[in-house]
Parts: sequence; structure tokens; C-alpha cells
Amino acid sequence: MLSLRDHRPRAALLISACASLCALPVLAQPKRHNVIIFVADGLRRGSVNVQDTPALMKVRTAGVDFENSHSVYPTFTTANASAIATGHGLGDTGDYSNTLYPGVWLSKPDIAATSGTIVPFLENDELLADMNSTFHGNYLGERTLLSSAHNAGFNVASIGKIGPTAIQQMDRVAWDQAGMLTSGGAIIIDDSTGHSGGVPLPPQTADAMDQAGLPREAPLRTNGFSETSRWNNGFSGDAQTPGTRDANRVQEQWFTDLTTKVLLPAFAAENKPFAVLFWSRDPDGTQHNEGDSLQNLKPGINGPTVRWGLQNADHCLQQLLDWLDAHPAVKANTDVFVTSDHGFATISRREIAANGTQTAEVSAVMTYDNAKEKPEPQGTLPSGFLAIDLAAREHMRLFDPAVRATTGPSVYAEIPIGGGTAQHPSTGSALLGDAVKRIDGSDAKLIVAANGGSDMIYVPSGDRALVRQTIEALARLDYVAAIFVDDKFCSAPADCPAALPMSAIGLVGNSAVPRPAIVVAFRHFDQIAGDVQSGAQVADTTLQEGQGNHGGFGRDQTWNNMAAMGPDFKAGFVDHAPAGNIDIAPTLAHILGIELPSAGTLKGRVLDEALSGEAAASTPAQKTMRSQPGPGGVSTLLEYQQLGGVTYLDDACLIAKDATAKCR
Repeated sequence: MLSLRDHRPRAALLISACASLCALPVLAQPKRHNVIIFVADGLRRGSVNVQDTPALMKVRTAGVDFENSHSVYPTFTTANASAIATGHGLGDTGDYSNTLYPGVWLSKPDIAATSGTIVPFLENDELLADMNSTFHGNYLGERTLLSSAHNAGFNVASIGKIGPTAIQQMDRVAWDQAGMLTSGGAIIIDDSTGHSGGVPLPPQTADAMDQAGLPREAPLRTNGFSETSRWNNGFSGDAQTPGTRDANRVQEQWFTDLTTKVLLPAFAAENKPFAVLFWSRDPDGTQHNEGDSLQNLKPGINGPTVRWGLQNADHCLQQLLDWLDAHPAVKANTDVFVTSDHGFATISRREIAANGTQTAEVSAVMTYDNAKEKPEPQGTLPSGFLAIDLAAREHMRLFDPAVRATTGPSVYAEIPIGGGTAQHPSTGSALLGDAVKRIDGSDAKLIVAANGGSDMIYVPSGDRALVRQTIEALARLDYVAAIFVDDKFCSAPADCPAALPMSAIGLVGNSAVPRPAIVVAFRHFDQIAGDVQSGAQVADTTLQEGQGNHGGFGRDQTWNNMAAMGPDFKAGFVDHAPAGNIDIAPTLAHILGIELPSAGTLKGRVLDEALSGEAAASTPAQKTMRSQPGPGGVSTLLEYQQLGGVTYLDDACLIAKDATAKCR
């Protein structure tokens, strides 16, 4: 045993060593960066220019320009919102399109609930909560970037267009025990804020809005005008009345003021990093409803009203950048990532090719009972044309899921499709069969969810023969551009001629949401050869020829706008490698040091080549995939790129047996 004296020299050495170590400077932990994600809904890459969109152009030129950018297909808003939110493909998120069939009568989880639907339009907070209550509390099945950031200690907010804004924090939207919408304190601000059916504001945010002199109620898209005024951005017109002539100015300004006068100042005052997503409704809303081109493909969505919509979105971004410029310490630590959910095209409801060839299908030549609406020009495809043509070809009866029957055995009202009293589905979506006696539609033979540039077809029975019969009918329709079928119905390519498997486009994954049996893309074409800005798209919609839509599989719609700048991104760099909305969440999670858990495997990649100090990525050659020939020898052709295990979709079309394997 050592004596006390024997310990003294060692004790002195330990004290001396401790003193030396304690004297060393303490290395500060690096401060976590902030991020602002700005989504300009429906912005085409080619619409960005110095005159109309200087702020968007500034991000593109000062930072990283993702010139080879991609939406996920189908090119719908909530679908791409799910990819932006989670970094996963649609096969994992189950958000296949804006309107889908969830396999149930979707309603509020309340035995007293009297309203519901089997074809929900997901740009609605209450319907999103219904989806969550049906699918395990989070229908996406994946944790979002913003929810993960919140769990990691970030201040978080999502602001903007109803639907995609709430999707950014989807796992927090629910019905509480009192039957009221709740977000668990999350800051979700959209069109419905302060109105019936909206997600409630956190009390501290509401108080701060009062102090800033901002109303707690979101302005609607009216710009203060009447429902039928052309200066109301929500006015879409009709077959004989032009739509809006103004951008969504008032509502967008309220969103922007709230962000720069309430949220960002509050976040900057706290010693916490922040992640903010701003979803601008423009130019999408203005492109949909523009009144410059009634029943005419020109100028379509390239007229003056859409320019105002572009300028309006750019104004919102500029105000956010101005706030950062006024707070240089915050700016030095903040990345700005700009994207759009999808591109856009001018709606064609008659022409199916650039040479003016018009559709000859039954739905376009029928005479409809126009007692409820103004007559369309001769040869116009009605809303719900796909359902009508399938019903006619397959000798099935047609039912409207938005109208309950008052007589007969079916739950839903039958739609007459012959004679002088022919009608079309009120929203485009329809059920086909002999009768539909179940409220969930599960006894229908086919369910068509109309969406615009693409429609979803569900086969509740899972009848393989019916699926193949339907594919054959689709391949004969002159307005169909591409056909994709759920892999489970086709063991080999020859089993489903004319169609490609849905796995090829990322629609088969881990989701619990029922996926469609068939996805149909409609014809698209460039009015000026090689100019996607002149793109036109056959669309299953209530909007008019000459207005705008998306959802299709043309490069005019898969080519979105993406750019980024800030401390983590290169300056003045053009990224030629394929990139897409699916890559945003993985990239930002990597930058921010956030764990982004995954249930599915359809994941995007980290855009390493765009980050400071990293090498540029290679630009892969475009690949093609071609289906077995179907009726008349036509095949679905898919054009795509691959990098880092991610597939980026460019274009798809039906081509003849002896045609050159190229869509454009």
C-alpha cells in the first residue's frame, strides 16, 4: 500500500495537467444553418427572366442553377409537395395525384359526420386530416423535413397555398378529441387560416400578428372583387366568359408580410436555427384561370395576365431576400432553396397534335344537355371525357361520385351518356359498372379519378382480365399519350402490351394508400417545334381551352425551376446533372445536420455536386424504355435519366411500331 506522501507527486501532476488542459481555448460548436425554401407553384423554367422575375434570376445566377431539373410524375401539386416534404417518391408517399381513390368513404372520424367523398381533392386541410385518420396518423408514411427539423430543435413554419403547405408538416395535422383540426402547435398558415376548416394558429403567432397589424384571417383570392369579376384571381370564367385578368396579389402579400414581419423576426430573435417553407400560389393559380386566351391555344399561358402572376411570385421572393439583406448576420447563415412543383401547359380540349388534328372520340362528338352550363364549341372534350369514352367502349353504365342518387339501386346518380340528354361527370371523376350499391365504391368495375393532364384508374376487384381489357381500350383512344400499369397485374411485359410498369416511374413502393391500377397520360405537343414554353396539353378538367393545366408527362411539365444560394452552396455554378424535387429534403437534411428517417426505399439523393467544395457530377445520357406493342402496334415510350440510384423522368408518349423512339 502506498503512503499519503507517495501520492503527493502524482496529485500535483494531475492538478498541473488539469490546469494546462483547462487553459486551452474551448472550441465552439459550429452554428447550425437556417433554410428558406421558396416554392413558386407551376413555374416553368423558361418563364424565369430578368424582366419579369429578377429575384428568381438572382438566385439562379448568384448560386446554383439546376438546369436539368425534374418534377416527379404525375406532375401534380400535392404529389410533388409530398416529394419535396419527404424526399421520397410517390410509391412511398401514396400521394399519387391531387385527386385519388383512398379505397374508403373518406370522412371525418366522427359517427355524426354527414359528408365525405371517395375521390378527395387533397388541396384541403380537412381532407388531409381525414387521410391521416384513415392511414395510421400520417398518410404519407414518411417523416417530413420540417417535422424532423422541429424534432431537432429548429423553429419551423410552412406558409402559403392550401394543401401543399400543410403537407410539409403532415404528421402534425389531425382531428382532436373535440372534433376540431389541430396541428399540435405547428405553424401552418394557408388560405384557410382563420376560416372554417383551417388549421388553428398557435396563440403566440396570432398575438404577434395582432401586434404587426396583420389580420388573423387569410384573404381569399378575390383581390376584394366580386365572385364574377375578372379582377378576382379565383374567377375561372366559363365556356363563353374569359377568366381572371389579375394575379393573386392580396392573398400573396398577406402571406409575405406575415413571413417577413412576424415569423422571421421572431425566429431571428431566438438562439435557434430555423426552417421556413413559403409556397407561392402564383403563377399556378393565375395560369389556371387566365382570361387572355378563351377557346384559343394562343397566347395560352404566355399572355399578359400570366406575366403578372410571374411578377407577383417574384415580388414575394424579393421581399424575403430583402429581409435577409436587412439582417446580414442571419443572411450569412441562411441557405435559400427555390423550386417549383411542376411545369405547365396550355389546355387543349380539341386538338391532339401541333398540326391542328382534332380528337374524334365519342365524348367529343356527343351533344350534351347544356341546361346547367354554357355550350362548348363543337368537338370539345367534356370534363370526364376519359370516363365517358371508357363507359362507351366497355358498355358500362356511368355514375357521378359527387352526386347521390334519389332513385334506383345505386348510391350515386347515374350519368346519361346517350341521346339528347347526355351529361358528363360534374367533377370529371366517375364510377363505371352495372350498379354501385356501396358508398365506398368498391363494387364499381372501374373508378376514374380525373386530374388534368393525367387520370388515375382504379379496379377495386383486382380483376386482371378487366385491367388488360382497359389497357387495350386506352391504347385505341386518340388523346392518350402513355399508359402505366401496376406491376402486380402483369407478370411479364407481354402480359400488358402498350403499357409500361408503374415501378418504372416510381409509383410502386411502401405506401399503404391504394395505388391506381392504371395511370393514363394525355397527349401533349409543342405548338412551336422544340419550344416547351409553347407546350399544349389535353386535360381532363373543368377549365377551358386556352387556360392552363399540368399533370401530364411532357417535358413542359416535368421541367420545373430549381436554384439555390447561401453559405452551403456554390456560387455561380450551373449544375448539368439531373436533379429533382425528390432531392431537396435529403440535401437540406444533410446540410442542416438533421436525421431524416425512412420507411420506404424510393429516396432522392444529396445534391453533393452543388455544395461548396464538392466536385461536379457527371451528366448521364438519356435512356429510354419501350413497352411491348399493343393494339395497332403502339407502345408507351419512356425517356429518363439516372444518377446516384435516382431515376429522373423526362417525357413519355405513345409511338407507332415503326416510329423513331423519341417523344419530341
